[in-house]
Amino acid sequence: MKVNQLKGGAALSYVIIFLTNIVGLVLTPFIIRSLGSAEYGLYTMIGALVGYMSVLDFGLNNTIVRFVAKYKAEGDKKGEENFLAHSFIMYFCISILVTILGLILYYNLESLYSETLTADQIDKAKVMMLLLIFNLAVSLPGGAFGGICYGYEEFILPKITNIVRYVVRSILVVVILLYGADSVGLIILDTIMNLLVIAVDIYIVFKILKVKVKIHDFDKTLFKSILGFSLWLFVFAIVHQLRWQFGQMIIGLYYSTSIVAIYAVGITLGNYYGAFSSAISSVFLPRAIQMTVQNIPTKALTDTFIKISRLVLIVLLYIFGAFVITGKDFVFFWVGVEYEEAYYFAIIIMVGLTPILCQSFASNILDAKNLLAYRGNLLLITTVLGTLTGLIFVEEYGSMALIVSTVFFMLAERIIMIPYYTKKAELDMKRYYKEISPLFLNIILIIVCFLVVNDFLPKKNIYMFFTNAIAYSLIYVVLVFFVMTKFEKSLLKSIFLKFNILKK
Repeated sequence: MKVNQLKGGAALSYVIIFLTNIVGLVLTPFIIRSLGSAEYGLYTMIGALVGYMSVLDFGLNNTIVRFVAKYKAEGDKKGEENFLAHSFIMYFCISILVTILGLILYYNLESLYSETLTADQIDKAKVMMLLLIFNLAVSLPGGAFGGICYGYEEFILPKITNIVRYVVRSILVVVILLYGADSVGLIILDTIMNLLVIAVDIYIVFKILKVKVKIHDFDKTLFKSILGFSLWLFVFAIVHQLRWQFGQMIIGLYYSTSIVAIYAVGITLGNYYGAFSSAISSVFLPRAIQMTVQNIPTKALTDTFIKISRLVLIVLLYIFGAFVITGKDFVFFWVGVEYEEAYYFAIIIMVGLTPILCQSFASNILDAKNLLAYRGNLLLITTVLGTLTGLIFVEEYGSMALIVSTVFFMLAERIIMIPYYTKKAELDMKRYYKEISPLFLNIILIIVCFLVVNDFLPKKNIYMFFTNAIAYSLIYVVLVFFVMTKFEKSLLKSIFLKFNILKK
């Protein structure tokens, strides 16, 4: 049963990754054209503003997964019931805090955005904010039920629920927009869908898993241990919000919602890029965690790190090169000429994300060794510095200043982490960079050649777009094959063999 849950959960995770990326790419331009740039910008700006309060979850959802799994493994039913009761008390307090902070923002919305929003936009923004505050106040504690399911290794039903929710939501978005719905309608739809998913998760937890929530002993130390475990998850959540959500709120203070929309599209493209690496990382990371708890020699640890990193890079650099070469035309055909600046936003974000995504194994080692404090503090400091720098320059240099400052400090964090990875994670970083550098040299060479040739070719031409994409793909495959390791070639061969078996 457990094996089936793990395999089924892993398979459904790939379905979710596919849906969120492919359907998102198809749906985003439809939403933008239906709402218009100004209203889409308002929709993303208010969503980011309220979404910023989601960090008040304090990482409790992931904490619930870990603690429930621990109590279940120990057979401590009483401890589990007591822990869950304490967790829901904390969630109740968090929901009240979210509501209070949300209402403070609601009553100050007009003074904050009076110079950039019209009276009609402010009225609509207030309605959206009330709906989103309610949504968040319910969704934060509601998410705990999904965490309980995962703690019980019940993956299939919750993931199927989320897949159904995503598909139904996508269909309904198209339907309601075709019938003239606006951004408020989208938020009402999302609220209803969230409530339905929470209801299903509650049914799974109480009726199928037979979980109970009960206070046996009111324990202050348990509260402290829950918060202590959640601390760094909370820090990472703040970092994520500062990097990818805070900018939309700030740009709205200085510029129109149409400019916010362009920024939001750039962020969306950057996030799609990041999602592609998770499909590979998730396959190898469980093995990586097991290695770190054993006394594995530095060489073997570094070998695994390089293997995973190179595989992730082969995928990421292909996407990066494809976007640099064809991305301007892609943005034009996808969302229109007025969003051309989003192309440059996305490229800068991809540059910042690449070293982070390909080094996920190194971060996993720190996690397994309980060494998250150094990176957590460093992430927080560099992210805050990036945000403050962006704030200083955004009014004079526009939204590009926010992206550039954020990515600059992301890269600074990666450089500062090199000696720490060497010393604490016991990774040979010098050999690591030596062995991944051929992949970077390859992609630089391909990009430069294509950009030079493309200078003489017609722009915004659909036939040229596909010709470029196909030519780039073929050349990339050929050149990368020459710098592939024996392990990578054998892995590629095994994939082809499996595909041929399936085909037969």
